[in-house]
Amino acid sequence: MGDDDRRGRRDRAALAARPWHRLLAVLRGPGWARVALLRRVGAGLLAALAVVLAVAPDGSADEAPVLVTAHDLAPGSTIRAEDLTVRTWPSALVPAGALRSPADAQGRVAAGAVRAGEPLTDLRLVGVELTARAGGPDAAAVPLRPADPAVAALLAPGTVVDVVAPGPGGSGASAEQAGARVIAGPATVLTVLPAQNQGTGRSGTGPLVLVALPRDAATAVAAASLAGEIAVTLR
Repeated sequence: MGDDDRRGRRDRAALAARPWHRLLAVLRGPGWARVALLRRVGAGLLAALAVVLAVAPDGSADEAPVLVTAHDLAPGSTIRAEDLTVRTWPSALVPAGALRSPADAQGRVAAGAVRAGEPLTDLRLVGVELTARAGGPDAAAVPLRPADPAVAALLAPGTVVDVVAPGPGGSGASAEQAGARVIAGPATVLTVLPAQNQGTGRSGTGPLVLVALPRDAATAVAAASLAGEIAVTLR
């Protein structure tokens, strides 16, 4: 036997020793051996799949419902059911204080303008959270109608103003006689509600400005608005 024959046999033996050659040999062998091998391979694949599914994160756990606006909302809008829709967002993108259900926002007032598709949070709506953020933990929200309705057009959520009322001379006196004085401030505007005709008289006309003030100051402003006209000055 020549050297070439011996080398050929060694090469064939080496190839036969490789795992995939042994696998092919079994697959070409008797039917029972082939079936047993396929069962073992299938069981191994199923076990591996079970491990992968057990350790893989649940995609639904990384998502959360978020309440968003269905269309643009103007400042001071009272939110209705048709203004809202619920979307599913990745949890990492959900802002703090995000509302989850239409019931959380329906009937409340948008503090500022809101774009379509924008998530609604507690600070986007007039309420306890916004009042506390604007005026401190002891703050209260108080509505007032400026004596000059045009002033309301200069106000927006976050504007800081002083509240001014006539002095003892009354609103019909001159500025010197009236002794106009600042009765509260600084006050932070929460929102400006559009003018609504609610009948005749001063109480039913002009935009309504909602401001945040310390509770005692808010009470003083409410009393002054009942007694006569009040105004605001911008800081």
